[in-house]
Amino acid sequence: MAPIAENLAAVRARIAAAARAAGRDPADIELVAVSKTHPAEAVRAALAAGQAVFGENRVQEAERKFPSLRGQFPGLRLHLIGPLQTNKAGDAVRLFDVIETVDRPKLAAALAASMERLGRRVPCFVQVNTGEEPQKAGVAPQQAVQFVEECRSSFRLPVEGLMCIPPVDAPPAPHFAILRELAHRTGLRRLSMGMSGDFETAIAEGATIVRVGTAIFGAREAGPR
Repeated sequence: MAPIAENLAAVRARIAAAARAAGRDPADIELVAVSKTHPAEAVRAALAAGQAVFGENRVQEAERKFPSLRGQFPGLRLHLIGPLQTNKAGDAVRLFDVIETVDRPKLAAALAASMERLGRRVPCFVQVNTGEEPQKAGVAPQQAVQFVEECRSSFRLPVEGLMCIPPVDAPPAPHFAILRELAHRTGLRRLSMGMSGDFETAIAEGATIVRVGTAIFGAREAGPR
């Protein structure tokens, strides 16, 4: 697992360089190491190298990998970065420290009810489908401001930021700019945007969280769904 430590160091150096180039403080940008489909041993190697924040796409995979790791590494924090079914809302509230993929009223209501029941307030991000792709989760940009307000007022969710995944075949910068403008309009200061191929562009556009997987862990491994 030695390359994981080396890869982490390289990614952190690139984040710092991109931040300085944008006139920003590198400390203002949080790295989420995307560990989906990678084994617990890979996560443990990243933890040993000083990485504390991880991202997973699926509740079931997080349930298998992270409870034992939390016992060994109390500072570990976990972000849900994949689509969430409403019937998994309670599990997500129990397992994750941040939920980045709130995108519809039914899910917002389920999360609010689960937080009330479990007595645990989990910071949430609203996912915006900046490319308005029909196959992709996320609220449409023109509906995002209203949905953020609904999450705050109707559901009392602790919404702290916005998240997006640009279309794979489009330049990412305009999509990051859309998210930045929506954050300004909603008074949100945290922006989760940018992955292995474009996180430096995202930092230039104002990202406060970047989600990096392949550049740290290598190509994704085939894992159980």
